[in-house]
Amino acid sequence: MRRQTIPPRIQPTPAMIQPLIASLTPLYPPEEARAIVYALLEDAFALTRKDILLGKAESLSDEDKSRLHALMARLQQGEPLQYVVGFTYFGDLRLSVSPATLIPRPETLELVEWIATGYANATPTILDIGTGSGCIAISLALRLPDARVAAWDISPDALAVAQLNARHCGAEVAFRQINALKPCNPDHNTTVIVSNPPYICECERTDMERNVLDYEPATALFVPDESPLLFYEALAMRGKELLIPGGCIYMEINRAYGPDVCQLFENEGYTDVTLRKDAFGNDRMVKATLLS
Repeated sequence: MRRQTIPPRIQPTPAMIQPLIASLTPLYPPEEARAIVYALLEDAFALTRKDILLGKAESLSDEDKSRLHALMARLQQGEPLQYVVGFTYFGDLRLSVSPATLIPRPETLELVEWIATGYANATPTILDIGTGSGCIAISLALRLPDARVAAWDISPDALAVAQLNARHCGAEVAFRQINALKPCNPDHNTTVIVSNPPYICECERTDMERNVLDYEPATALFVPDESPLLFYEALAMRGKELLIPGGCIYMEINRAYGPDVCQLFENEGYTDVTLRKDAFGNDRMVKATLLS
């Protein structure tokens, strides 16, 4: 009887990839470094995991190898992969990001889902305050095609990225450069305000990764230690200016201040204030309804 031929086992980490992974291990655990290298090769060079395991990365042109070296040098400095390749994924959307915008997190997608589910059969007017990359506004515009969606940000550079993303995703969003901390002249009645504002206290810097501190925009991350609810106070005021009676504010929050944010909105006359945990079990979202 003919002996069955067993094909040689494919090495899980091709020889060319090993030094790339090793170059990132001073910054990341080995498995995370490996995942970053594989993601870089896929996102920047269209090499699938199968392609990499079959050794196709070694067949890159000299020009691509030079580009790979340059991109790896940025990663070795701690720059986030999303900035290196220029985009990230938010749900099923591919969104451009830059140092002018935060990199969208999975927790924010949970906030989008909360709103999209609650208004699935409605035609709301939605305002996203502090839109950054536009991830929330664009997602809601696509999930709720009958909604009218607007988005504000103080940063013109962030708004440029958000507008680009809206065009690429085919979402209709009205963007405006507005400082949410200042009183505004309302020009429409809003059903929903949503915001992922800065909420990390300065004292929390020591607990954060360097790739976040060194590259993501500090103005979109931090609030003074003495005013941890600064932006939520402003949102409560903007809600009174902009929301229709019975309209709602949905917010992402610092997990350390869930009860404080709820108390703030109750003190401001909002009702049905709800605190919700994220998928990791942390207090992460608050909904408040303007008393009708």
